[in-house]
Amino acid sequence: MTIASILNRTVGAAAAAAMLCVAPAALAQDGHGAHADAGHAHGHSHADFQSDRIHVRVDGDMDGRDIILIPGLSSSPEVWQGTVDHLTAQDGVGWRVHRIHVQGFAGAPVEGNAQGATPSPVAAPVAEEIARYIREKGLTKPVVVGHSMGGTIGMMLAARHPDAVGKLMVVDMIPFMGAMFAAPGASAESVTPVADQIWAAQANSPREAYVAQATASINGMINTESRRAEALEDMRESDQKVSAAAFRELITTDLRPELSKITAPTEVLYVKFNDPRMTPQITDSIYRMSFANLKDAQLKRIDDSAHFIMFDQPQAFYADLDAFLAK
Repeated sequence: MTIASILNRTVGAAAAAAMLCVAPAALAQDGHGAHADAGHAHGHSHADFQSDRIHVRVDGDMDGRDIILIPGLSSSPEVWQGTVDHLTAQDGVGWRVHRIHVQGFAGAPVEGNAQGATPSPVAAPVAEEIARYIREKGLTKPVVVGHSMGGTIGMMLAARHPDAVGKLMVVDMIPFMGAMFAAPGASAESVTPVADQIWAAQANSPREAYVAQATASINGMINTESRRAEALEDMRESDQKVSAAAFRELITTDLRPELSKITAPTEVLYVKFNDPRMTPQITDSIYRMSFANLKDAQLKRIDDSAHFIMFDQPQAFYADLDAFLAK
């Protein structure tokens, strides 16, 4: 049975698409407050790494073990601040934390991620730049943790550069999001027309309408009301066309055939889909099928949380991360 058939039987095709699309701007919102590329004004320490796709903030023990944190679509590195505080507060464990900021998201200039009349990839080039960063900075088997689109980038990195990654944690992301938008047996090619329609709606929507729609979507992604303002600010400070192109790329990217190339120990944290008709058991089945090609992946559902697990269930997230790092 396919993911789409489960969704179609349970809620119908239109509702299934809405769950992940949530309106054209939905998963294009994924983050923290606006933190522009002029990061030094905020006290940020940026790595000496020349790229027009990303810049990297480095914190913690400069002689410690390396961990790379990748935020999601339209997110700031600040989505990981609690995680950084937790990691760097541990006695006897030194972590050098590398936080990725994708150009065009959360106040960073678009630079190499600029979009024209037709959408160009964002996630795949960013994954390649992170691989180059690992090589050029001499990082040895860093841990990689990615949330949402960051999880997609982490899977790309671990599958396409298996020797570069020591461990991989994917936070609330499946390897083929396009399966949620089509009939059983969908492929990346078959969902492309739908993805193109969504991209056109996102990229060309009047700004006021885009923001209003995205605001409603974000509020459904974070249960903790006090944390929503950060994500909303990120959305408003992100480039609309870069976010739209990246969202289209997520729909049309099927990483399932590549999962078997991942050699790093992998854990996937996820939450129940945000629809009352989607039970925990159905969600579990979808994740098991999605990651079937990665035989040794550890799958764990986090309850009482929306998409931003690190916001809604920070202590559970930190405890699971600690256990994964200690293995």
